[in-house]
Parts: sequence; structure tokens; C-alpha cells
Amino acid sequence: MASNELADMSQKKLFGQPVGLYTLFFTEMWERASYYGNRALLVLFLVDAIDKGRGGLQMSTADAGAIYGIYTGAVYMMTLLGGWIADRLIGQQRSVWYGGMLISLGNGLLAWPGGGMALACVGLTTIVLGTGLLKPNVSVIVGQLYPEGGARRDAGFSIFYSGINLGAWFGPLLAGYIGERYNWHYGFLVASIGMLLGLAQYRAMNSYLGDAGRHPSHVGEPAQDAATCRRGWGLIVAGLVALVVVALLLYGGFLRLDIVTLAHEILYFIFILALAYFAYVLALGGLNEQEKKRILAIFILFLGAAAFWSGYEHAGSSLNVFAETYTQRMVDGFNIPATWFQSVNPWFIILLSPAFGYLWVALARRNHNLSSPFKFSLGLIQLGLGFLVMAFAAKVAVGGGKAGSMWLVFAYFLHTTGELCLSPVGLSTFTKLAPRRYMSQMMGTWFMADAIGSVIAGLVGGQFSPTNVAEMPRLFMQVVYFTVGAGVLLLLFSRPIQRKLIGDIA
Repeated sequence: MASNELADMSQKKLFGQPVGLYTLFFTEMWERASYYGNRALLVLFLVDAIDKGRGGLQMSTADAGAIYGIYTGAVYMMTLLGGWIADRLIGQQRSVWYGGMLISLGNGLLAWPGGGMALACVGLTTIVLGTGLLKPNVSVIVGQLYPEGGARRDAGFSIFYSGINLGAWFGPLLAGYIGERYNWHYGFLVASIGMLLGLAQYRAMNSYLGDAGRHPSHVGEPAQDAATCRRGWGLIVAGLVALVVVALLLYGGFLRLDIVTLAHEILYFIFILALAYFAYVLALGGLNEQEKKRILAIFILFLGAAAFWSGYEHAGSSLNVFAETYTQRMVDGFNIPATWFQSVNPWFIILLSPAFGYLWVALARRNHNLSSPFKFSLGLIQLGLGFLVMAFAAKVAVGGGKAGSMWLVFAYFLHTTGELCLSPVGLSTFTKLAPRRYMSQMMGTWFMADAIGSVIAGLVGGQFSPTNVAEMPRLFMQVVYFTVGAGVLLLLFSRPIQRKLIGDIA
């Protein structure tokens, strides 16, 4: 299709929004159904007793939490590389396509019965690589559908975000029920099939994206571009070879790793990598003064997002364990699967996203637009209040009873309102503030914040042993102190950050 025809296709509207937005809505919906279905199963699959016949691996809670943290952290850490590949080599559209194929393959490997921990690690690694390609780039394409910017762009991201959470809602319901009631491997198979459905839709509706994300963003002299491609592909091949070598050494028993120690080392590595990347862009990225200020603003919001995700990502670890062991789940003779509680948060997001999208637009029309740092602080404080609810629920469990399911539901409600103040706003703000030549990479840093938070959540969540319920109130309160404290700190500095670094752009 000719370039002008593609441009015409990208301008087609449905309910006032580009048709391409809905293409990306359904692509991300199925990817999130796959990911969150997988995530709901992972810790329970790892700790489940082998003699139950569901394919469990019978690991300790600490090791399972560390693997969960490494996996979810690596998923988001890899987005920086995925953004670089899209910017320099293949463009965002193809990155989304190839990433989806790897995600489906990885879940298929997890679905293979009798594969044990070795095949599970290969499957998780494949999902990590695929999500790194897909996640940052699908959001960048959304941003490129709105070259005019403005409040309509924020509304578009809110619609897109509801697609994310529609998939996150029904993924655990389907994969969780099948995996928990029958066999964990069948649940992973459902996740694999979901991603294939997303890819089929993406290919069928691809023309509505037009030129958005069709070509690499970093374009210079042809000779320089060819040299960049050669170096880039060489680095990728070398990295894959190194990954295979390490996997073979581990499988052959030549390397021995303590999983919890490895998780700590990965956390330090991601944080140092993020610091080094921001320092590089500020010092050697060829930015003007205004661009440097905006990169500094992105870095501050990056830290706020990392603090938020360090609490939020407990959903798949400590909150999942609490749901299975210490929550009253029997309703009219039906024992609700613990994995189904993973769908509460996205269900609230589906219900509340349109209201929050309308709220931001309505406030802007009345010249009462809340700044991005202010919204971030609200998100952190509400997240902390959700964990305060869980601290009281844990006290019920300490007393010898099981906490009612509404404790978890109310905690997830507060997490949801906090998330809606932070996550879609962050996605939109990063695309606004990032210089065009670094756009995908800056989206990669947004997901690296999630990587840091995920590893922290896995390590802290691994301390929530079902056999040591007495410690749960104290551990939940630690999360309260950290997230509320970070929110209050950001709230105090939100005005100078907005005025001196961001300006009127976000």
C-alpha cells in the first residue's frame, strides 16, 4: 500500500478516535490476557506440591517469590532493548508482531507437560524477550496516532488502557480457573492461544495504523544507517549466543545460583543500568537545554513509578498467597479460585477508566488541570492505603480466622484508583516529554521502573510465608510506610517540578 494511502487509513475515525487505536486496543488486550493469565498462575504453580497432580514444582515461597520478581522484572527491563531495536532497526509495527510471536511460543513451552524447571525457565525467558519487543512499542504507536497532542491524546490513552485491563481481567479468569482446577500447564496453554488471537487481529487490521511506527525513528545518512544496523544485529546475535551459553552451563550443573541472591543482584543491575542510561542521555545525547529539563522530569517520575510498582506488583506474590491461604473464598458452595482475585483490579479499571479520562478532560476545560507529578503522588498515597487495609486483614488471619474476601476487594479498589492516577498518565507524559529520537527508549525506561518495582515486590513477597502469618501485618505496614512516604515527598515537590522542568507540555 502506498504511503499516501496508509496516511489516509490512519486518519479514519471511530467515535472520534483513530481506528488504529482500536487495532492496538485489541492487540494489547490479548497480550495482557496472556501475560496476566500467566502471572496469576506462576507463583502458585511453582509452590504447588508435586503429589497434587497438577504439574506443580514444589518450590519454597522465597524461591518462588524471587523467580516471580526476576521474571516480571526482566519482562519490563527488556523493554529498553525492545525500544532500541524498534528505534534503530525494524520500527515499532514489526517489533509488536515479532514480540507477540515470541510471547505465544514462550507460553507454549510452559504448557509442555513434564518439562520441569528447565523448560519453564526457557519459556519464561522467551516471554521476556517477546514482551520487551511488544510492550514499549505498542504504546509509542498509540502516541504517534495523535500528532496534534492535547487532551484527546490523554483520552485516547485512557481508552487504550481500558483495553489493557480488559485482557488483564479475563486472562486470569480463564487461565487461572483451568490451571488451578485441572493442570497448571493447561492454563499456560490458554495464555499462548490468547496471544495468537491478538496477533491474528493485529495483522488483519494493520493498515489502519498507517505510517505510525512503520519505520525506525532514528534515520540519518544511508551509510550510517547501514552501519548502525550491522552493529545492532551483531550485538543482538552476540547477546543471544551468550544467553544460550549461560543456559547450557546452568542446565549442565556447571553454574550454581542462589535464586534469592540472584534476584538482589538483578535489582542492583537494573537500577544502575537505569541511572547510567539517564546520565548518558543527559550528558552525551545531543539534547538542548529544554530537552534536558524534560529528561530530568522523566527521571523523577521514573523513580515515583518504581516506588508505585514495588507495591502494586505484590498482586501476583504476597496478595496471591494471602488469597489462597488466608481468605474466605467459599460462596454458596463454590470455592472461588485464588487466581480470580487477580481479575478484581482490572475489572475496577474497566469500570473507572472512562470516568478518570472524563475527569482529566473536564478539569482541563476549567483550567484546573492537575500536573503529572501531582497525579503520581495521589497514586502512591492511594496504593499505600490499600496495603493499610491488607495489614488489618492480616491481623484477622493472625487471630486464627480467615479474612473476608472484601478486604482484598477493597485493597484492590484503592490500588486501582491509585493506578489510574499514575499509569495511563505516565504513559502519556513520557511520550510527550521524550525527544522524538529517544521516544521508544524513554518508553523503555517507563517499563524499567516497573522492572525495579517487580523485583522488589518479588523479594518482599517471598517473605510472606503461609507458615508465618504473624509477620504479615508488619510486612504489609512496611509497604505502607514506603509508598505513602514517597507519595508525600513527591506531592511536596510537584509544583516546582511542573514549573521548572515540565512547563505546559504535560
